[in-house]
Amino acid sequence: MSLADAMGAQPSMPSGQKTARLEIRLRPEQKELLERAAALQGASLIDFATVSLEIAAAQVVQLHQTIALSALDSRAFMNALLDPPQPGERLVNALERHRERLGR
Repeated sequence: MSLADAMGAQPSMPSGQKTARLEIRLRPEQKELLERAAALQGASLIDFATVSLEIAAAQVVQLHQTIALSALDSRAFMNALLDPPQPGERLVNALERHRERLGR
């Protein structure tokens, strides 16, 4: 089982020459762990690190792009969309002031 399969992700493997560079400093024990994991996967350290970083980054981005609602919150949201409440007095007044300032 590959790293990507184990983590449930499929990192991109772009064709062509790689031109961007990333340099990091590690503690010796961190490097040893990465080397051991890479060896277990049958990958080079660079390939292992690249795939691992890409998977981790994709998971972080997905986490921050996804909104999870409870069933109760989901129903409240849908009800607000389907039957929105009437605007309050303060909102109506603010809209009137805005229109007066714009001359519309």
